[in-house]
Amino acid sequence: MAGSFEIRDNFYLNGEPFQIISGAVHYFRILPSCWEDRLKKLVLLGANTVETYIPWNLHEPKRGQYRFDGLCDIERFLRTATELGLYIILRPSPYICAEWEFGGLPGWLLADEEIRLRVSGGPFLEAFAGWYDVLLPKLSHFQIDRGGHVILMQVENEYGYFANDPDYLKAMRELMRKHDITVPLFTSDGPFRENLNGGRLEGALPTGNFGSRTDERFETLKEYTDGGPLMCSEFWVGWFDHWGNGGHMHGNLEESVRDLDRMLALGHVNIYMFEGGTNFGFMNGSNYYDELTPDVTSYDYDAVLTEDGRITEKFRRYREVIGRYRSLPKYVEPVPAPRRAYGVVPVKEQVSLQATLGRLSTPVRGVQPMPMERLGQELGYILYRTTLDTEESVEKLRLWEAADRAVILLEEEPLLTLYDRELEKEAVIEPDALTDRQRAAFTGTPRKPGTGPELDILVENMGRVNFGPRMEHQRKGIGQCVQINGHMHCGWEMWTLPLDDIGAVDFSGAYTEKTPSFYRFVFSVYEPADTWLDFTGWGKGCAFVNGFNIGRFWEIGPQKRLYIPAPLLKKGDNEIILFETEGKAADHITLKEEPDLG
Repeated sequence: MAGSFEIRDNFYLNGEPFQIISGAVHYFRILPSCWEDRLKKLVLLGANTVETYIPWNLHEPKRGQYRFDGLCDIERFLRTATELGLYIILRPSPYICAEWEFGGLPGWLLADEEIRLRVSGGPFLEAFAGWYDVLLPKLSHFQIDRGGHVILMQVENEYGYFANDPDYLKAMRELMRKHDITVPLFTSDGPFRENLNGGRLEGALPTGNFGSRTDERFETLKEYTDGGPLMCSEFWVGWFDHWGNGGHMHGNLEESVRDLDRMLALGHVNIYMFEGGTNFGFMNGSNYYDELTPDVTSYDYDAVLTEDGRITEKFRRYREVIGRYRSLPKYVEPVPAPRRAYGVVPVKEQVSLQATLGRLSTPVRGVQPMPMERLGQELGYILYRTTLDTEESVEKLRLWEAADRAVILLEEEPLLTLYDRELEKEAVIEPDALTDRQRAAFTGTPRKPGTGPELDILVENMGRVNFGPRMEHQRKGIGQCVQINGHMHCGWEMWTLPLDDIGAVDFSGAYTEKTPSFYRFVFSVYEPADTWLDFTGWGKGCAFVNGFNIGRFWEIGPQKRLYIPAPLLKKGDNEIILFETEGKAADHITLKEEPDLG
């Protein structure tokens, strides 16, 4: 039956005042078989609404190629929420931030070197309009005035932090109305006048994103709502971790409880995050202020539920607060999903990247290297290969317009590794830094073309920046040239390595220690349960469980174990493959029953 949702001095559901008590649940960070469990716990908390972003880049990984299955089955998620009686807030804007790769924008946008992001006119709007042509018809029938449970939809996200183009915001609004989006619209911005000035839009309720100082933030917001309701669209209850930050981030529970109480006394709230989940695959984002800070695989966020969906003390305290503002469902302590330690698993097979490269990629040849995006690649790694036919040695090396991390090998042996700002400088290679094999390769000049010492540069996209103007400078790989001994070096093979088919790795090939390599493990499971891959003794790379990319690992922490949800496992033999890039490997991994987020 069709209903109504209105914004006046308050929110009104079917003509009656309605207080939004919402929790953020990102369907794309949780396996679909776990969605119902997480949403039932949101109901148990006392919430009446669920909120989620919709990441454009996950749903349209290649231009014109769309995914709505598995983690991308947004309609299944919305049906599940509806069946549980939750109302729904959708945030389908092109940009989501969310500590997600490129803030949700597709990397293929950057193949156009002239593109400007999130402004009116030009190729960005054209590409986004094509996405909305596909997405919005899938969402419109879930709106409350069509008999569904969607009550609000976001036009843009934190736009006032990024720019102030009113024509762009109007174009976003008109695209939504063109596709029969009829529920009330809103924007969300930082709780400061500058942000709200740049991000406001006629016909959309302004809301704020913040985690503290509720009275002050709502007072500022009140200046922009024209007497309408006050809402915190992202009540930050924790924070995210980045590699090397020294330890897992925690919020202040007592302050958080007080802020939630004030929000509900004064207005409406969306708890960010109810459950954070996991940055599966290569989908973590990064920030860049003074240095590159890529986010870890876990998006635990010190949220109301743990990464694997367990009840926390924060859940219990928040439920007490919510109970002051609405009647709560009867509390029955949820039975936690079982955890299990499957123990030590030895390496079964191993092969160097060099030996299986031809099974994973086909090279593109060019005079100068090209970035990933011009080669039709968005995520993962890319290998640049050349021969040093005219060099007498390698004394200086510089990668121009390179990002984010480069492992460089000469004659299949490690030469050096460059990361972040090290890529902007010329590296000086001392003669004694070369191995005997590397030095010997330079004897016997002059050489015929293609017979010189072989140089490999393996570059990793560690997650595109998801916030601020640097987003327009996120091409990965090598964008301009490689300078060797003071001159540009020409003649390259470029091997794209998105690793989207890990089954193509051929473990029958040769293995060379201390080089980028694949490692295979097999372990038996009698009853699948949640477990954690402890990567102690391993350097840096990514992990695949029965073909599914569970994310990145890096010895610098703070995260020390990767979450393996039970639905990824099966009774009988299970396979784990690690791709390790630094040449640092142990002879085993360990599967443990507890997380270690640092």
